[in-house]
Amino acid sequence: MKTQPTILVSGMVAAHPWQGGATWAVLQYLLGFRQLGCQVYFVEPIPPKTIKPGGTRLADSDNANYFRQVMQEFGLENQSSLLLDGTKETVGLPYNQLETIARRSDALLNISGLLTDTALCSPPPVRVYLDLDPAFNQLWRAAQGLDMRFDGHTHFVTIGQSIGEAGCPVPTCGLTWLKTFQPVVLDRWPFVAENGDGAFTTIGHWRAYGSIEHEGRLYGQKAHSLRQFFSLPGLTEETLSLALAIHPDESPDLVALADNGWELVDPAKVAQTPAAYQQFIQRSKAELGIAKSGYVVSQCGWFSDRSICYLASGRPVIAQETGFSRYLPTGDGLFAFNNQADVLNAIEDLNGDYHKHATSARALAENIFDSGKVLPRLLEQVGV
Repeated sequence: MKTQPTILVSGMVAAHPWQGGATWAVLQYLLGFRQLGCQVYFVEPIPPKTIKPGGTRLADSDNANYFRQVMQEFGLENQSSLLLDGTKETVGLPYNQLETIARRSDALLNISGLLTDTALCSPPPVRVYLDLDPAFNQLWRAAQGLDMRFDGHTHFVTIGQSIGEAGCPVPTCGLTWLKTFQPVVLDRWPFVAENGDGAFTTIGHWRAYGSIEHEGRLYGQKAHSLRQFFSLPGLTEETLSLALAIHPDESPDLVALADNGWELVDPAKVAQTPAAYQQFIQRSKAELGIAKSGYVVSQCGWFSDRSICYLASGRPVIAQETGFSRYLPTGDGLFAFNNQADVLNAIEDLNGDYHKHATSARALAENIFDSGKVLPRLLEQVGV
């Protein structure tokens, strides 16, 4: 009788705690593999400099408290470990048990190459670098010479559907990039009653990190994209609400957003846990998704795990074009836009038959992003 594989996953949950969306991006893999019957384990290496409050022992830190809360909530407390990077100090599974798990794992799924401990990385025969930030990860290596921790992996997988394809200017760094969609565990993200009176919302960071210039192109942040749409609220009767992490020093942009009628809410209040993040999405009418300009400029085919959660909840998505429309059907539950006119046309279409678009949104999640379809395909691609 064939046994299901053992998968060791590494990603970021607690290094920057109280970010429900980032947590869900990792949970979809953990819960999805578990639902397939795999033995799944999770290890998160956390740099000492990210411990909060500073100088606190790992076990007593805010990071560890959040980690414990999330792992217990999803029944992963006996399969997970928070590892102080560069040491053998853990919260959860002890280090020697992690070594044993690594030796019997069929594969390592290493999100952004976060795990670098050779005693844990080297034993699995299949070591997958999973790129959830296409264009940026490749450009940091090719244009800025940064070590993106590619070494030591046997396979490279990206959610950027156009990476390595004609017309996409992003360098491949000499690697062959396999393509995957991000999964959603549908049982955890059910269709919820329609909310035609809700707001068009999204969740994100005004700036996540520095921008990159390469061969005359600026690969920028969400700030660079959203500024092009400042006047949008004045062109529609819909409420446009942003759960946006933006520094108070960005005062000119904060004033412009407010003056133009954008509703700003604090993601630290409405999306700080997986449950709060889910509730915020499910209270929405639809998503108006603004992409980092780097994704737009590169046309790398990125599509947000956040948008997939909206779709699964039966919430239509109007998303800024990143080239994803070459790979996903649009016009029915999902719309791609390049400019304000596109957004307004999508809103009109959506309002014309909201029920149809809500049910079509869920159907997209079921047909394309269901973890029961995405993850077996991913394992097959890497030979597991």
